[in-house]
Amino acid sequence: MSGLTRIESYLIDLGIEYQELSNSSWLIEDESKGYPRMIVSLSDPLVIISANVMPIPKENAEALFRTLLELNATDLLHGAYAISGDQIIVIDTLEYNTLDKEEFLASIESISFALLEHYKKLANYIHKVEE
Repeated sequence: MSGLTRIESYLIDLGIEYQELSNSSWLIEDESKGYPRMIVSLSDPLVIISANVMPIPKENAEALFRTLLELNATDLLHGAYAISGDQIIVIDTLEYNTLDKEEFLASIESISFALLEHYKKLANYIHKVEE
């Protein structure tokens, strides 16, 4: 179980607020550091970091997908936008065996930065549900 200890020790060393969801996954939500809600999962040999972005819109999905692919190509240092079920997510996968604290932090910060920087472009595709 040394893998779990390493990820958790990185979270502790970096002072990142988190909750343990299971023996192999953690929820990061640290507003003081500007980190949105992210899930860190260990699926040996990979560490997967992901965050929900928005539901897939019923309208203009093709234009949104094009925008996301363009952002993947030009703006993301770590990870990519993807689809999981009916959600658009941003995800990064890291190799556990070579993972160090700096790489782990860089991935978390890259996802956080992407969500912040891309919000204006992506907000146009979020449709308010009529009540």
